[in-house]
Amino acid sequence: MFANYASRVQIYPKAVSGPFRRVKWAVLAFCLAVYYGLPWLRWDRGPHRPTQAFLIDMEAYRAYFLDLEIWPQEIIYLTGLLILAAVALFFVTSLFGRIWCGYACPQTVWTDLFMAVERWIEGDRAERMRRDAAPMSAAKALRKSAKHLAWLIIAGATGGAWILYFYDAPTVTKQLFLGELSFGVYFFFALFTATTYLLAGWAREQVCTYMCPWPRFQSAMLDEQTITVTYQAYRGETRGPHKKDTSWEGRGDCIDCKQCVAACPTGIDIRDGLQLECINCGLCVDACDDIMQRVGRPERLITWDSVAGQLEKSLGRTPKRKWMRLRSMLYLGLMGALGLLMILGIATRADVELTVLRDRAPLFVPLSDGSIRNGYTLKIVSKLHEDELVNLKVEGMQDLTLMPSVHDEAIDPNAVLIRAGQVTSLRLFLKAPPSALEGENTPISVMLRTRDGKLLADTSSSFLGPHR
Repeated sequence: MFANYASRVQIYPKAVSGPFRRVKWAVLAFCLAVYYGLPWLRWDRGPHRPTQAFLIDMEAYRAYFLDLEIWPQEIIYLTGLLILAAVALFFVTSLFGRIWCGYACPQTVWTDLFMAVERWIEGDRAERMRRDAAPMSAAKALRKSAKHLAWLIIAGATGGAWILYFYDAPTVTKQLFLGELSFGVYFFFALFTATTYLLAGWAREQVCTYMCPWPRFQSAMLDEQTITVTYQAYRGETRGPHKKDTSWEGRGDCIDCKQCVAACPTGIDIRDGLQLECINCGLCVDACDDIMQRVGRPERLITWDSVAGQLEKSLGRTPKRKWMRLRSMLYLGLMGALGLLMILGIATRADVELTVLRDRAPLFVPLSDGSIRNGYTLKIVSKLHEDELVNLKVEGMQDLTLMPSVHDEAIDPNAVLIRAGQVTSLRLFLKAPPSALEGENTPISVMLRTRDGKLLADTSSSFLGPHR
C-alpha cells in the first residue's frame, strides 16, 4: 500500500554568500520590519477614534488603513485588493517565474530566519550533518534545546504580532503578558505560534513542494520567454571533475562539485532543468559563482535566463528579450483596470448611504379622502463620526405629502437625526391624490441633505397606485 511513498530526506542547506543572498537578506529584513512594526505606527484620526495606523477593529466592525476607513458593507474593496494581488502575482510570475516564492513569501522569509538561527547555534551544513549522525550527548542536547527555544521565541513573537493588528498594540501587549485577554485571543496567539514553529522550523521545503498550490499553477503562467534560474547546459556539459593545470578543451565548465545542490533550500539539482520544487531564490547561482572563481572559469554557469535565451546562446546568437508578451500585457492591463476601479470606488464613496424599501403587503392603501398611501422603510447607513440632523426630501410627484406613521409618530422632514457609525431605520408614509399618479407606477426620488443644502445621499423608488 505504501510502496509509492518515501520518508522525507532531511535537507541541510549550506550557507552561501553573493549578490542574491544579500538581496534575500535585505528582503527578509524589510518584510520582518513591516510585519512586526506596522501595528506600532500611530495615526491621528481625530477625537474618539483609534490612533493605530493599521487596525482591523472587530468589535467596532471597522478596518483602518491610515486615513482609509473600511466598513463591513465595503468588503468588496478587500475582495478587489485580493484579486489585484493575485493578478500582480500572475504578472510577476510570467516575467520571472517563482521569484515571489524565493524572496517575499512568508514561508520563505520565516524559514530563512529559522535557518539563520539554526546555523548560528548548530553550525553550517557539514557540522549539523555530523551532529545529527552522532549519538545523543549533553552538548548535542544543549544545542538542540537552545535552537528550539529560539524558534519558539520567534514563533511567539510572530503569533503575538498578528494579534496586534486586531487590537491597540500597546494595550494588548500589556494585557497579553498579564493574562487579561479572552480565551479566543490566547487561542489564536497559540495557533499562530504553533503554525509558525511547525512550518518554518520543521516542514520547511515540504510546504513549498506539497502544501502550497502555487507550484502547480505556475506552469500555466510560464512561457519560453520567462526568466528563471537556469543551468547553462550548452556551456557546462560535459561535466566532471577537473584537476588543476589541466586543459578545459573538450569538456564543459561544470566540475560536478554539487555545491548548487548543497545550497538549495529545497534540495534539488538545478542542472536537471526547471523543476516544480525550484523557488527561484538564486542561491545556487551564488554557490556556483564562488566555485567558478576558484577554478578560473567565467561566472554565471547557473544564471537567470529563459528557454528561448538558452536556445539562442547555444546556437551562438545573441538573444533578444521580449519582456512584454501578450500574456504579460493582459495581466498588466487587468491590474491597471482593477486598480483604477478601486481608486475610483474609494474616491467617490459616500459618507451616508440611503436605501428605500417599499412595502409589499399591501402595495398601497386607498384612504377615506380618496388619496393613495404608500409605506416605505428607510435604512440610513452613516459613516460619519458625529450625529447629524439632515433634511429629508421626496420629489417626483405633485401634491406628494409626508404623513404620520401608524403609531402617529410623524417624521419631521427638516430634522431627521442620523446616528454616527450606525444604521438608522425610519418608517415613511407618503400619500398623493390619484390625479398625481402617472399610472400604476410613478417614479420618485428620496434625498437626504445637510442643513445648508449639501446632498448627502439619494436613491430612487416608486409610488404605486390602482390600475386605471
